Amino acid sequence: MLTILTCILLVIVSAQSNAEPELFSDLLVYGGTAAGTMAAYSAARQGSHVTLLEPGGHLGGMVTGGLSATDLGDDRIIGGYARTYYRRVAEHYGWRDLAQPSSWLSEPHVAEQVFDDMLREAGVRVVFHARVRERNGVAVQDHRIVHLITEDERVWRSQLFVDASYNGDVLTQSGVGYTWGRESSKTYGESLGGVRAMTPQHQFAWPILAYRDDHHLYPEISDGPLGVAGSGDRKVQAYNFRLILTDDPANRLPLPKPDGYDAAQFALLAKYLKEFEGHMGREPRLWDFFMPVRIPNHKADFNNNGPISTDYIGHSSAYPDATYDEKRQIRDDHLHYTQSLLYFLAHDPAVPTRLRNEVGSWGLAKDEFEDTGHWPRELYIREGRRMIGTYVLTQADLQDSRTKWDSVGMGAYNSDAHNVQRIAMPDGSVRNEGDMQVPVSPYEIPYRAITPRSNEVKNLLVPVCLSASHVAYASLRMEPQFMIIGQAAGVAAALAVRDRRPVQDIDVAKLQHELRKTGAVLSLGDEGASGRLPPD
Repeated sequence: MLTILTCILLVIVSAQSNAEPELFSDLLVYGGTAAGTMAAYSAARQGSHVTLLEPGGHLGGMVTGGLSATDLGDDRIIGGYARTYYRRVAEHYGWRDLAQPSSWLSEPHVAEQVFDDMLREAGVRVVFHARVRERNGVAVQDHRIVHLITEDERVWRSQLFVDASYNGDVLTQSGVGYTWGRESSKTYGESLGGVRAMTPQHQFAWPILAYRDDHHLYPEISDGPLGVAGSGDRKVQAYNFRLILTDDPANRLPLPKPDGYDAAQFALLAKYLKEFEGHMGREPRLWDFFMPVRIPNHKADFNNNGPISTDYIGHSSAYPDATYDEKRQIRDDHLHYTQSLLYFLAHDPAVPTRLRNEVGSWGLAKDEFEDTGHWPRELYIREGRRMIGTYVLTQADLQDSRTKWDSVGMGAYNSDAHNVQRIAMPDGSVRNEGDMQVPVSPYEIPYRAITPRSNEVKNLLVPVCLSASHVAYASLRMEPQFMIIGQAAGVAAALAVRDRRPVQDIDVAKLQHELRKTGAVLSLGDEGASGRLPPD
């Protein structure tokens, strides 16, 4: 009798477990980035039951985390649901179209509301604070992901998975091949590959000594040596926080002095400021150190600019393959650096008075990032892990072979990588290395770049840590492209579920047809489609 009763109880428990609606879906999207949001939205619009797991507490990734000054390139190629998003943001501010560059810009809390509304309207189940377990968090059987396990020990089953995180936390545990850092110029025959011999942008405009009078390096300088030009390494372009600051006294909070502040960290900056006027023939100004772009309501998105700015050069290379705790520490270090830099520029007597006053006229916005002390939530991970997938995009795909039979979207922004390291040169001077700013013409993005190799995993798509070299990723990494590729991943996932096919074997022509129905731009011949508002 006990055995029979035990069996009955096991059946009841199993039935209850399988009945939990949050644990199973047609598509599970990991990462509520802009790409993840678009993947979930587009799959749901195709009729799929979609669950989105976000490790944090907000949707939108960098788009709602400080990066409000959108890197557009040629905006004619931004169509589909990405354009829907930008038009809805513009409508919030009363702008009738996207004809002006300012129409593409928004405050973080407005951007987040638009993403929230889109997923609610599409019926996507969103689960916040659901980070995949660091070890044994992804189960794979017969080249298919079976489930994810989050840190709260919940098991999430799905037929298809999309890893839309900025660092590929699911693809890594699923056994898919990946890399990070810079390939050598020989790896893919890329003239822009590897260590950069000379980079004039965001560089010291005159020779400045790397050593103090005591013959020790100034802080924030590596002793090198600089690798051979074109050689590969595991170094990663600098991360930063994209700051949302305001000069509106009614909404402005002062820039605080962070705990553990040490002005000595900026001894090189103090030396640079002391020599600036003698070499440049004018006083240093705010725009020599920041790139503020005005967004609505007296706010600005402050980006890195110049040789010493918000980029924490030399401190991001450990991030891609770090543990969760190590990643948190790297993020905290970047935030402390940023807070200290702003306080130094606004208060230190080594800073010329005019520049101090300019920086001090800005402050944190009371109505942004209220749960993180008004500092941006997202560390700008410009580049982390990159999948080695079915097709690896390289420099040639951006410059020469720009058309693809399986195109699912287009890119048009420069190959734009930030400096990787700040080093002492043999002559005793300091140099920033790694910057890349190379124009491209519009190019097509193949579906194969978001699919793993078929002998690895058959039910995973990767729209953010997609398959590309460092050089190609320098252009692909822009948020409008992530939205475009995210939409393609969502539609492809819905088709794979519907047709019971591996993601590598879906009908690409059908995928392209579904994308074009929403006004997506897959080739230069589709440019006119970007002017159409996709159906809601």
